[in-house]
Amino acid sequence: MKKNEFNISENEAGERIDKVISAYNEEWSRSQVQQWIKDEHVHVNDKPVKTNYKCSLNDKVAITIPNPEELNVEPEEMNLQYYYEDSDVLVVNKPKGMVVHPAPGHTSGTLVNGLMAHCKDLSGINGVLRPGIVHRIDKDTSGLLMVAKNDLAHESLVNQLVEKSVTRKYNAVVHGVIPHDHGTIEAPLGRDPKDRQSMAVVDNGKHAVTHFNVLERFNNFTYVECVLETGRTHQIRVHMKYIGYPLAGDPKYGPRKTPDLGGQALHAGVLGFNHPRTMEYLQFEAPLPKEFEEFLDTMRKEG
Repeated sequence: MKKNEFNISENEAGERIDKVISAYNEEWSRSQVQQWIKDEHVHVNDKPVKTNYKCSLNDKVAITIPNPEELNVEPEEMNLQYYYEDSDVLVVNKPKGMVVHPAPGHTSGTLVNGLMAHCKDLSGINGVLRPGIVHRIDKDTSGLLMVAKNDLAHESLVNQLVEKSVTRKYNAVVHGVIPHDHGTIEAPLGRDPKDRQSMAVVDNGKHAVTHFNVLERFNNFTYVECVLETGRTHQIRVHMKYIGYPLAGDPKYGPRKTPDLGGQALHAGVLGFNHPRTMEYLQFEAPLPKEFEEFLDTMRKEG
């Protein structure tokens, strides 16, 4: 069992306990937090509470994260690209089309299956289906991920994400020609009330900030670099749609007529973080996938 404790701040007073806790660590989903509350793993002022408990200033919150169950996901040999590895952490380049971690009913063919075949020591903090996973990228997004090989590394890397000290730069192609060279999108993200399978900018959503720089302009598209300050689900895809420049190839958030790229044109190209043990800053860069480069070349030829 692992215990997390904190006191409710002035900004959090009046909010539901499940919302406050899921915002405390962006790797904890609202549904996971609600299950912990139902199982009485969450105490406020030393007493269990309901999911709809409204917090008061200086409430003492204690979260006891249950130990992971015995792993029942099978290792699978995969030809993955590893950019770095030591006894604490590894950096892997996830290919487009691969899901990061298993889910109930879908326990094979994921990055986790490949990681388990590559190394036996992965942190157990996120439980059965997500060993070692500190952050994730969407199935059809390619690029770099950091993976924790023990709980010390996991806690350090998650803390760096919370403190916004991790460098995460993405390459993307969006519909439309962005006139300005750079910008910042600050808009809260949450479940789309009209479609629970999608995310949207909503008033009561989680704080989310994306910075972007224009790299190249084409006739009907713009090639951009997006820098994450926060890491919410589908953040870049939703934020770019919100300002009127949805990602090319995006089947969920893109326009009806969009290039058939097998998913959104989005690549996690740069990842930088402090090593969890030595605190040395490490940064890695993965080149664009072949199909991404080919799409850029096609647009260049078209002007």
